[in-house]
Amino acid sequence: MRNLPNLLSISRLVVTLLVFILVLVNQPWAYLLATLLFVLASITDFLDGYLARRLKVVSSLGVFLDLTADKVFVAAVLIAMVQVAVVPAWVVFIIVTREFLVTGLRSMAAAKGTVIPAGIWGKQKTFITMVAIGGLLLAKGLGAHQLSLFPLMLTFTSATANFSEYLLLVSDILVVLATIWTIFSGIEYIVGALPLFQEKPEQ
Repeated sequence: MRNLPNLLSISRLVVTLLVFILVLVNQPWAYLLATLLFVLASITDFLDGYLARRLKVVSSLGVFLDLTADKVFVAAVLIAMVQVAVVPAWVVFIIVTREFLVTGLRSMAAAKGTVIPAGIWGKQKTFITMVAIGGLLLAKGLGAHQLSLFPLMLTFTSATANFSEYLLLVSDILVVLATIWTIFSGIEYIVGALPLFQEKPEQ
């Protein structure tokens, strides 16, 4: 029972590989299965941290697995979506670059005995990104392909007036919002880390 939170984090890494492969298959049935796995993995993202705190088994390994699984999960799915032209490469570039930046700043802060707390922009960015990815997977699973921003197709006709097409368009808009939030959350971290770059005067 004490290892359950870590097992959930590891399971998320395994699911990441499955979702990655299913997106590359690029078929409606594969997207629907990927959607189901994505939802289950998102639930484990909440459960592993909750259980670790509830069971009082928070550990360095657990924190490492949780953070790693989260970053790999999102990055892998987005990279797969670039491969099948569901999202543009520049979106993933911005999101992945922000993750490297934040990881570097956190490492530098830890080396100086400081913790940079997650800001409101970062928390909102994570939520918007997860909803956007889930929406894209479901929309593609339902066969949507006519109303989108990537590539730009905004022809509103009777053929596109259905749930799946609107879901695809809304999800693309959320991808843009997630990218904007990613930029601002990166700036938020940089501002919070500015004191780390100031050399302390020698006594």
